[in-house]
Parts: sequence; structure tokens; C-alpha cells
Amino acid sequence: MAAVEPQANMRLRKKSSKSSQDSRSDATAKDILEREDVVWGKTPSGEVFRVPTTHDVLTLFDPRYPKSHIDLLNLGLLGLQIVLFSMLPRSSARVFFFFYFAFWRAAYDAGLGWVLTKQSKRKWIVKEVQKLGWLDDTRRPAVRNWIRKQLAGKMGKDYSFDDLPLEYNTWLLFRQAVDIILLNDFTAYCMFAFACFRVPEGLSVPTHIMRWIGGIALIAFNLWVKTEAHDVVKDYGWYWGDVFFQRGALVFDGVFELAPHPMYSVGYAGYYGLSLIVGSYPMLFVSLAGHAAQFGFLVFFENPHIERTYGQRKLLAKRTPLLPMTKKSMAERPCSEDRVRSASVSSTTSLDLSTPSATEGESGIETDELHTDNDSETENEFGSTSSRHRRLSSTVNLQQTNALTSQHDLFNSYFRKDAVLLHNIDLLRTTDAQLALVLVYVLLASFVPTMSNSATLTLYFAHALVWCLFHSFGLGLLLRAQSERKFLVRHFLKHYHYPRNDNGRGAVIEAFSNWKSMYNMSMCMTYASFIGLAWNTYSIPHNWTVGNELLRHTMGALLIALHVWSTLEQYEVLGMFGWFFGDFFVDEFAGHLEYTGIYRYLNNPEIMSGAAFFGLALISGSKMVFALAVIRHLSQWWFLSKVENPHMRKLYGDSLRTDAGFVKVIKKVAQKNARMLETRAGRHAPEIKRVAREVKGTFDKVYVETAEAVEEFLARCMLLINLSSFLGAKSRVPAARPRITEVVQDTKVLLQQSREKLVISRVSTDLSRYDPSKYTISVVVPRSGEGSLRFHLGEPIKLKWQAPLYHSRKDWIGIYRVGANASSHVTRVSSLGMWVPVHGEEWDGDIPRGLSKPNKPLTDVDYERGEVVFHGDTLPWRTGLYEIRYHHDGKYNVMSLISPVEIYVDKPSTVDFTSVRSSLSRIVTLCLDSDPSLIPTSCKGPDAVLEVEEDLRDPDDFRFWSEDQAVRISKSIQQAFGVELTPEVVIADANLSALTNRVLVARELFSEE
Repeated sequence: MAAVEPQANMRLRKKSSKSSQDSRSDATAKDILEREDVVWGKTPSGEVFRVPTTHDVLTLFDPRYPKSHIDLLNLGLLGLQIVLFSMLPRSSARVFFFFYFAFWRAAYDAGLGWVLTKQSKRKWIVKEVQKLGWLDDTRRPAVRNWIRKQLAGKMGKDYSFDDLPLEYNTWLLFRQAVDIILLNDFTAYCMFAFACFRVPEGLSVPTHIMRWIGGIALIAFNLWVKTEAHDVVKDYGWYWGDVFFQRGALVFDGVFELAPHPMYSVGYAGYYGLSLIVGSYPMLFVSLAGHAAQFGFLVFFENPHIERTYGQRKLLAKRTPLLPMTKKSMAERPCSEDRVRSASVSSTTSLDLSTPSATEGESGIETDELHTDNDSETENEFGSTSSRHRRLSSTVNLQQTNALTSQHDLFNSYFRKDAVLLHNIDLLRTTDAQLALVLVYVLLASFVPTMSNSATLTLYFAHALVWCLFHSFGLGLLLRAQSERKFLVRHFLKHYHYPRNDNGRGAVIEAFSNWKSMYNMSMCMTYASFIGLAWNTYSIPHNWTVGNELLRHTMGALLIALHVWSTLEQYEVLGMFGWFFGDFFVDEFAGHLEYTGIYRYLNNPEIMSGAAFFGLALISGSKMVFALAVIRHLSQWWFLSKVENPHMRKLYGDSLRTDAGFVKVIKKVAQKNARMLETRAGRHAPEIKRVAREVKGTFDKVYVETAEAVEEFLARCMLLINLSSFLGAKSRVPAARPRITEVVQDTKVLLQQSREKLVISRVSTDLSRYDPSKYTISVVVPRSGEGSLRFHLGEPIKLKWQAPLYHSRKDWIGIYRVGANASSHVTRVSSLGMWVPVHGEEWDGDIPRGLSKPNKPLTDVDYERGEVVFHGDTLPWRTGLYEIRYHHDGKYNVMSLISPVEIYVDKPSTVDFTSVRSSLSRIVTLCLDSDPSLIPTSCKGPDAVLEVEEDLRDPDDFRFWSEDQAVRISKSIQQAFGVELTPEVVIADANLSALTNRVLVARELFSEE
């Protein structure tokens, strides 16, 4: 940890310098010098006290200082290690000190990390000392006197045990435990190193010399870093004093400018120096493990604590105005600044003042919390850095910069969930899909072992089969989803931000563009993989005239030529729009059918486009290639019958012809021949007709059953693929597939119930002493509720409770879905965080402290009453019917119950701008906890007093303290309007009118569903 000289001390120095000029008397100068030595601290309760002088850990080995019982224990443990090292054999010493060091290292990083985290969050150590009464003169006087003797002997004359607050004395007691852990950890490490010492063989003398010199240098550097760090942070930072009380402010001085977290990074150079001298690999690996554990301490305790203590809350979606950069300002800017790469501007991060990077021992308080003089004299050392961050050092067109009013909007115009390595990967974006494809191919090429010829052919076949099935079934299902519910357009509108007045065109264009690229890539890979399989199964004939070699090659070439011709003919008629199925995406083009070219003769000439696959099968002479050609033909037939033809019938209706020219001619010839056959058959004609009908019925039955089997298989696949998205919103599967809808609904219920049931109900066994009829809870109905228990989504729910005076102080109240609990006496499901304690001071987070009130005799008036409020994350954020349960003694016995309480959301009767905006204004206000600094100024009412900053921004702009609030708005919009938007899109818009337009556009785009 790191702290510096107290802020008050710095201010006093400044003032004393001025006073020394004004006053020449020795008495005044002496008073000023005395004032400079005064250091002030402040407890969390606000008590200010004078911090006495402390001594570092080295006084433990100084015989001039008295030794406490704890000091003697510490010295005894250290001496025991030395005795054991001298007595144990070398091999036994290595094993013993390995585990002994592991124990003390775990006590440091895991033990201290755990208790310090609890102290940082909930002041756990102080509360435990207070609960146990160790420093209470009335409850545990003997323990208190013993602790006072242990602490007073190590302090100076300015220390007064009785005058200092509980937090400071608890910190001094905590220091004693830290000294034991740190010193034994260090000594055990050294003993293990000495036990592992050896002289490596096979090295030259100069190498040994360099090894020792390098090791000694690293150890010396380690000692220098630790000494310099202690000079900066003092004992206050060395022992994490800011976890207990506040003193001073964060600075980055001395060694803390050398490297980030110097005591945790370069401050462990001695580990590697000692490993270099010892010349042992086990020693090196133990050093690496110990250093890694220390970084774990930094990550899981130190950094979060510094962020909690000193980090400033950062507004998300704060629109900081852009200042256009003129040529004059660019010329006046220093050249060195032009070379500095500016920090990236996050759309979800405020640019006002970034939290300083955390370093070990950095501690203290915010400078505005502890005042000893005029605050105007305090200088913010991060001011210059913050001002640099407010400038975006990117070359942006001046007109574009002026068009965008804030850095938030500028950021969202250039960055839209771009993939960073594998983060933000979206496989429906072609660039991301191609990236994933390249990675898969590279990894397969690198890790697939050498295989036999048959295994290689099998791999080629599987590769071609995957692409064939993906092209027909994968893209077919995707295209059918686009036809039925605008799946692709919905996906891009949900996950990506578009300009405010875009009217949905951006989502349509991006969805169609990505579809075109994906379809073209899939088609190319289908052809390439099939050709690769055919090539690896093909062998050039030695004699072309023997057997059917020449015939196979000739017929194969003709089929390939037929494939090429039919494809070119299709493209000539369809053009770019039809080739890429534009009518699935774009509605602006006039819908009309043209039966020209090859479509004059065939309704689905795509079937002929599979001729090349059979041609390659003939040329290669491989059954494997032929089987793949058949699979490809059947999959293409499925695509036409289940994807393209239904969409065409939906789009064009009766104008879609049933029979093409070729089919009409064949039917005419067939009917003519049938009449001729019937005439010649005579009396056998009825029998022939019956057989023909049966054969036709058999083929129709096989066709229907095959289609149903394929449909069921694909439906199950789609269910598994899209289950996560289905669970996030209401299912939009069409009525043609009711079984899928039922399965999805049942799965949602089961998953919801399984999530709620992740609790082991603890029940009390002393309920005979408590009468449930004496417990009551009632809901304070809001004025707008008209007397009914109905609350808008996000609206706080206020309860009044009444309980006997002897009731447990650990009672609590939870909200549950109606029907989630089968019993009204015992709760069996989890509240999922939707609970509040009856007495908040009796709970440490979600753990009861156990400070119950003494039992009192029951009388007619011995009742206790109070109020609790559900708000924010303790509220349910799904509409429906809920029940509220009063529980006993931190357990799950139900003492009182209210049901049902309805959570609803305003759904406008008419979908227009005014009504949608009105609904959204209430939703946004409640989702932002009605925080005046966050909600739009247009929602504050005409009498609200606005700050200067609010006068400058758009009245419809709003901001967030956390992404959780954006998640609430996203869920509320989905429930109110049936429109899915990700929290990232909500943050990017962060404007009431923009969200209204986005909802209206989405509703208009999907109005045909």
C-alpha cells in the first residue's frame, strides 16, 4: 500500500512558511515547528484524532525497546525456524520449509487478503473486536488491559490508549498479527533457499561469478525498493491503515514512479536474485509461485480496495462537448504532446477524471474529506493528466467533428462493438465469421497429426460435408428466420447503434451486406471443398480407351458445363438482387416476377446447378464423391422447398405460377399418352389407374414423412442453437411449429425454477416461542395506485411491518413470484437478491451479525414497528404477480405474507412518438432510481432547478452510474414494447427521443410478423 505525508501537514507547511516571514519571534517559529509534527486521522464515523508516532518492524530486534508477549511469540517462532534448519537433514529441511513457507505465504495472501477485504467492505475486523468486547472496559477489562500493555510498550510518549478511537487501536493490534506473518514468511523462504543451495555443475568460473553478482544486485535492488517504499508510505500504508481510518492522500512519489505497484512487482526482485545464487530450479519455481500469489493479493484485495476508497464514480454516456481544434491551437500545442498516444476513449467511461493507477501501499483519504486549512491551497496533481485525457488526439475531419456534439457520440460513430482478439466476436458479422474460420483452419492445420490415406480422404469428405450442410441448412435456417421474423435485421438493430434519424435503414443495410458476404463465402467454400475431395480421390487413367474412362470424363465434363451454363443463366435473370435473395431483406424494390431466360422453362433451375457435383463424381469415379453429390442435391431440394418457395408464396401469393414451361409440356405429353394407354388397355384401365394412384400416394407419403423428419431435426437444432436468446425474451417461433414453442416455454420455466431453487432452506426450531399472528406486514400503496397493490416496474415498494418486541433482530423480508413456493409457512426458493433486512444494522451484507436484542416479556402493547423499502436491485425487474414474505431469525420460516402484488409496465394504447416517449420517460426515470443527476432534465418537471451543465445539454439526455441500470432499461423496453435492445445500444443512445425513435423504427420494421 502507499500513502504519503498527511494533507494537513502539507497545508500547515505552506502556512508556516508565510507566517515565518511575518513574525520574527522565536516563540512563534517554535510553535510552527511543533505544528508541523501533528498528523491528523479521521475514523469512518467522522471522529478526528491526533495520530501518534509509530515505529517500524525492525524495533523487534532492537534490545533497547521493550518486548511484548506478542513480540516474544514472534521471536520464538523465528528462532524455532533457525533451530529446525540446523537440526534437520538437508533433504528433510527442504520438504519441511517448503510446506512451512507455503503456510505463511497462504496466511499472507489468502488470510490477510480475506480479512482485509471484509474490513474494507464492511469494517469486519473493527466490528468483531467490538462484538467480542476486547477493548471494552466493562465487558472484558482483563483482555483490554492486556492489549493496552502490548500496544503501549511499542509506542512513543504521544500515545494514549484511552484517548484514541477504537479503529486506531484495532489497527495497532492488527499490526502485531501482520508482523508475525510477514517475518515468518520471509524467514521460511530464506530457510528453504538455504536448504536448496547447491553449486551448479558444468558452468565456468566467470559464469558463477556473474551469477553471484547478478543475484546480489537483485537482492540489493529489492532492499532499496522496499526501503524507499516505506519512506513514502510510512507505517500507515505499510500496514494498510486506510482500511481502518483515513489519513493523508494518494500520491505517486519516489519509487512509485519507477514501476506500477513497485512493492508487488520489482519489489520481489530479491526472490529471483536469491534463486540465482542458490542455483536451484525448485527454488525458482517456489519464487515464481510466491510472487504470483502476491499478485493475486494485489488483484483481489489491493486494487479493489483502492478503487473503493479513492476511485471516483464515473458517469456512463456523459456527453462531454467537443471543442473544435483550430489551426492556431494546433500550432500552439507542444510538439511532444503530438507524439503522445492519447488514451482510448470508452463509450462507457467518463472522461472527467480517471482513477489513479493503484500501487501497493497507496492509501489515504480524499483530500476534500479532511480539512485543516483553506482548501483553495490544495493542488490536484492529476489535473494536467485529466486535461490531456479530455483531448482526443486523433485526426478527424473538422466538419464531422462539428456535426457530432460530444465525445460520446464521436466514439459511437467510429466504434461499434469491434472485435478485440476474440472479445465482441459476432458470427453474424462476416468479418468476425471469417476471422473465426481462419483461426479454426490454422489450428487444425497445426494440430492435426499425420494420417493414413483413407483417414485423409475421410477428413476431406467431412470437410466438404460440413460446408455443404452449412450452405443449405445453416444458411437456409438463417434465411427462413429472416423471412419469418426479420431475424438478421432484428439482430443488428438489437446489438448495434445507428444514427438517431436512421429510420432502421442502417440495420437493414448492414444485415443484408453481411448476409451477402456470408452467402458468397459459403458458396465458394462449398465448391472448393467439393473440388478438393474430388481431386484427392481422382487418379489419371493410364489408358483412356479401356472400359468407360473416356465416357465418364466426357459425361462429367458435360454436366459441369451444364452447371456453369445454368448458373450464368440464373444470374442473368436474377441480377444481384435476386442472386442474394434481396427480397428477404429489402422492401423498397417493387415486387414483381419475371419468367424470362431459363426461368421460362423451369421454376427452380437451381436444381440443375448441382449437375457439376455429379459430374465431378463421374470423373473421379469415387463413391464417396457421389454420396456427397446426392447429399448436396437433397439439401438443395430442402432449401428450395422449405425456405425459398414458402417465402415466394408469402410474398407473391397467387401471382406465383405452379407449373413452368417444361413441366407443362411434360404434363401434356403424359396426359396424351395416358389417354392412349387407357384406350388400348380396355377393361384393364381401372386397375391400371388404381395402381398408379397407390404408387403416387406412396411417393407422396414418403415425401411428407421425410420432410417432417427433416423439419423436426432442424427444429431441434435451432432450439439448441438459439436457446439462450429465447430465454432472454419471449419466444417468437411461428405457430407452424407449436412443439418448439412449448419446449422453449417449458425449458424457460424449468431453468427459472432451478435458478430459484439454488438454496437450502434453513428453518428455526424454536418457533413455539413465537406467534405468527403477532407479525404483520402491509404495503404502503402509492397515490397513483388507486388503492390496489400495483407497482410500475422499478417503482419503489414501501412496507410497514409490526412484530413482537422479542422478535429476532435478524428478521428479513423477501419478494417471490407467486407460485414459486408451494408452502406458505416455509420458503423453499431463493430470493435472488430481492430482500431487505428488518434491521439493517444487524446485518453485515447478507450475513447476520448475531447481535440480537434481549428477550422481553410479551404484553398487549409490546410491539415494534418499522418501515422498509424495496428499491433498485432489490426490486423484481420482470412484470408479473409476486408475494412478499416476512421471515424469522435470518432463516426461511414465514411469519407473515402478502399476495398478490402486481408489477406492471406502461404499454401505450397507440404506438406513436408521443405515447411511446411518455412511457419511456417513466421507465427511464425509474430504471435510473430517479437520481436527479442521471435522469433527463425533461423528466424533472417545470419547477426543477437546473445546474449550468444541465442547461447546456439536450433535455432528453440521460446518464448511468453503472451498466446494470442500462440492463434494466433494456429489459423494460422489451417488456413494454416487445423490442429487444442490448444495454450497449441503450448506453450509446442515452437519449429519450433517440430511444423513442429506435422503438418506433423497430416496431415498424417488424409490424408484419
